Order: sequence, then C-alpha cells, then structure tokens
Amino acid sequence: QVHLVESGGGLVQAGGSLRLSCAVSGRTFSTLAMGWFRQAPGKEREFVTGISRGGGKTTYGDSVKGRFTISRDNAKNTVYLQMNSLKPEDTAVYYCAADTHPLWNPKSATRIDEYDYWGQGTQVTVSS
Repeated sequence: QVHLVESGGGLVQAGGSLRLSCAVSGRTFSTLAMGWFRQAPGKEREFVTGISRGGGKTTYGDSVKGRFTISRDNAKNTVYLQMNSLKPEDTAVYYCAADTHPLWNPKSATRIDEYDYWGQGTQVTVSS
C-alpha cells in the first residue's frame, strides 16, 4: 500500500509563494509517476501538474503554467510543488497522487483516473 502525506500548505498573500511537499512510502518511489491536483469549494478536482518517474518530463495545467514548478527527489521519496505569484483563485485543497502505470505521457497524466493513490490533501489559502 502506497502512503502519501502532503505538507506545506497555509495562508499567503496574493503574489506570495508556497512550497508543498508530498512524502511517499510503501513502494519504490522511482517506480511512481506523480501528480498534483487541487479542489476548491464547490468545484471539481482539477489537474495542476504531473511528473514522470525519473523527473525528466513534466506537464502543467494552463492556469498554473509559468507560476508553478513540480520537482521530485527520488532519494528522499518526495515530490514538491513550488508555487509562485499566487492568486486568490489558487485557493484550494491540494492533493498529491501516485501513478503506478509503467508508461507516462503528458495527456494521461492530467486524468484523475490515471492515479492509483492519493494523499489526504493540504489547504492553500491565498488572500487578496
């Protein structure tokens, strides 16, 4: 069983930055592609970004391109989400997710059903 724990959420002013972390256990981390999603109140869960198993390939949702950066440290079993130039509309619960499929592609990485394991989420609130 793969276990994911997010951390780093909080309250930040618009224009500020936050760095989320997701620690993974229960499976060799380098065999997992990873993704970040978010869900605002009353809205559907939305794809934010995804990264391949080795970290060499990434993809981003249109609303965060140029502001957010995903990275991973396979030695630390951790995936990160660096969020810069935050906006009030970025307010949401952020979830990390693990994908056990052997092949990664940027299109399928955006799909919720591509992922097999999910964290409990961390709240990010951006004040105006």
